[in-house]
Amino acid sequence: MIKPASPAMKDYPKAPAALSPEQHQPPVANTGDSGAAQRRKSAVARLSVGSNTTLVLAKLIIGLSINSVSVISEAIHSGVDLVAAVIALVAVNNSHKPADDEHPYGHGKIENLSGAIEALLIMLAGVWIIVESVIKLLHHEPMRTPIWGVAVMLLSALVNIFVSHRLFTVGNETGSPALQADAWHLRTDVWTSFGVMAGLVVVLAGRRLFPGVALDWVDPAAAIAVALLILSTAWRLTAESARDLLDARLPEEEVQWIEAYLLQPHPNMHGLHKLRTRKSGVTRYVEFHLVVEDTLSVADAHQITDDLTTGIRTQYPDTIVTIHVEPCDPARCHNKCIGCREGAAQG
Repeated sequence: MIKPASPAMKDYPKAPAALSPEQHQPPVANTGDSGAAQRRKSAVARLSVGSNTTLVLAKLIIGLSINSVSVISEAIHSGVDLVAAVIALVAVNNSHKPADDEHPYGHGKIENLSGAIEALLIMLAGVWIIVESVIKLLHHEPMRTPIWGVAVMLLSALVNIFVSHRLFTVGNETGSPALQADAWHLRTDVWTSFGVMAGLVVVLAGRRLFPGVALDWVDPAAAIAVALLILSTAWRLTAESARDLLDARLPEEEVQWIEAYLLQPHPNMHGLHKLRTRKSGVTRYVEFHLVVEDTLSVADAHQITDDLTTGIRTQYPDTIVTIHVEPCDPARCHNKCIGCREGAAQG
């Protein structure tokens, strides 16, 4: 049995005061983003598609012209990012659709699914880069004009810093898993671009300062380092996407807030049990059984559930709350409730 809210939780927001019947308006389930938020999500997703398309072409042209496996690997990386950006654009344009007969819980998991697909694509790209880099290490081929590779990597890093910042901002503000995953892809591209650029600078400097020393191996070595970083990011994104796809409960700090809020003293509430939480896209789901005074009228019990729903949705706006009300029966209690008043009195 989970104990009532501890003193450490005293700083949690208090429940809103109960509304009078004249003031009370039952909250409407939020099944999608507002129009303004949806437009922002679509706009930043289109920005990601456009920037990735440009960078893929630039890296591919430069990489092939100077015979650099690390730059070509970065082109492949950006190509995967482009596919991921297109998936994210499709996801954000469809996840906000309201529930229908075939999808009674809405379309929010499209975003979670897109995040998982993007992570798998990144993982495949990382494996491909390692294979190509090992081949390049075993069969040395001199690189031509590394300075062009340095220039395109610098351009890529600066563009992706800007675009990933926009994706993170909008993704966090709207709670979009697809945009957050896309942002992580581009942020990884920033790190890898700087890594490849550093390797190319070493090759370029070595040719001018130590013309007798062969440093072309630095290029595929840098590509392997890029691939390892890519694989690490892909693993983390896969784990995060799978969590919501498997209906794991909300993060611990969110569950603690919900419990602490629900356990605040109320004259007609005796406790709650069977608390379940999950997330689908940007929408949170909270379900629990609420135990109330057995003499309470249906209207008063309904008022309590509406007040509790309003409080939860004030803290977490995109939340659908389902509450099953049942009367308190001390003879059958067995301390099954969280914050059980009867059990505490008997103890």
